[in-house]
Amino acid sequence: MRILLDTNIILDLLLDRYPYAEKAAQLFALIENNKYSGYLCANSLTTVNYFLQKALGKTRSREIVNDLLNLFSIAEVNKKVLQAAQKSNFNDFEDSVIYEAALASKVDAIITRNTKDFSQSKINVYSPKEFLELTA
Repeated sequence: MRILLDTNIILDLLLDRYPYAEKAAQLFALIENNKYSGYLCANSLTTVNYFLQKALGKTRSREIVNDLLNLFSIAEVNKKVLQAAQKSNFNDFEDSVIYEAALASKVDAIITRNTKDFSQSKINVYSPKEFLELTA
């Protein structure tokens, strides 16, 4: 099963955001153990890098982004994805880009803390808690 983690899930783990980091760590473990194929949206990496650089510095941020690139497949953001995102009825453009990239990558589920923002999704959308309970 291919799962795409929303930007907030990645930041929850990497910035140890309470109370969300624990569930994010469990999701990462499932991917590290090859139980699921993990995907990140390409534009999520730029956002993650920005916050990591502010919190941890440039060198450590690069190391972590490199680790993410080794662990996850990347849902590409190209002109077609951006055009579809522009035409969508999502309220938030960033969420729309993530959704359209997920569609193009044929992922089976999107994991996000903001499930309401993906209410129009044709892909299954779960909170970390919901997904972990479903797969337990």
